[in-house]
Amino acid sequence: MLGYFIKKIPQTIIVILGVSFISFFVMHLSGNPAQLLLPPEATEAEIQAFSHALGYDRPVYIQYLDFLKGAVRGDFGMSMVHRKSAFQLVTERLPATLELSVAAMLFAVIIAIPTGVISALKRNSWYDYLTMLFTLGGQSIPTFWLGIMLVMLFSVKFHVFPTSGRGTWQQLVLPTITLGTFYLAMISRLTRAGLLEILEEDYIRTARAKGVKESLVIIKHGLKNSLIPLVTVIGLQFGKLLGGAIVTEMVFEWPGVGKLAIAAINQRDFTVVQTVVVILAITFVAVNLFTDLLYSYLDPRIRFDAKD
Repeated sequence: MLGYFIKKIPQTIIVILGVSFISFFVMHLSGNPAQLLLPPEATEAEIQAFSHALGYDRPVYIQYLDFLKGAVRGDFGMSMVHRKSAFQLVTERLPATLELSVAAMLFAVIIAIPTGVISALKRNSWYDYLTMLFTLGGQSIPTFWLGIMLVMLFSVKFHVFPTSGRGTWQQLVLPTITLGTFYLAMISRLTRAGLLEILEEDYIRTARAKGVKESLVIIKHGLKNSLIPLVTVIGLQFGKLLGGAIVTEMVFEWPGVGKLAIAAINQRDFTVVQTVVVILAITFVAVNLFTDLLYSYLDPRIRFDAKD
């Protein structure tokens, strides 16, 4: 496993460099960034002076190399709006986004896996049909619409949960449900499909023929062997959660990275936008690497070494 981890490090660096390259050069597609950062009425002399002060008049590849040197030290530049380190701004908001993403994924997994297992065991029953109808709806409902409906029902009408903010568990409930419903539906369907396929295998019939308790057959032999594709999807979807939380953060005024990114785009604070993209990319890569390493624990037949 150590060899596999070491082998993954260069690939991880290449991915992060690729993301940083794209995010940096996109800002330069429309020309001099100073023209975007300054007001429309700025004169040519003011644009040139501003470009020189920030180094925008140098070759683009030199600017990119300077950006990389600073990024390695945690210096992504200064926010033009907040007048503070962009890296500091993002890291201050990142815990809120991680909190919401983890809560949403836990909500989805805790409910989806038992639901999918029961649906597979009761295939073609009324419970199965009802579950499939729910999952279809869960994957079809737009996140922003669900969030607004939850606010209107549980905040405006019944006054059960607050409409916005962060700090208490009550403020976390509605954003978690909003963000996690889509993934709940997806994981439930995948659990059902994976378990139905595993239950048709010969070793399942052999275990039952030997008199192994049905609960052990389902959990130890069935569910555990169907977890590999499920873990892959959960790992990938958790990475998407970090970026997909933007809409939910806007609906519930959740002070996370997504809300910061939208504000930075509207304010033309491109240094912050670049920092958000790179930090989320690093987090996404780290989650995928952890998912790969988790495979060997779930399935002892999988072994990673330097030759893989």
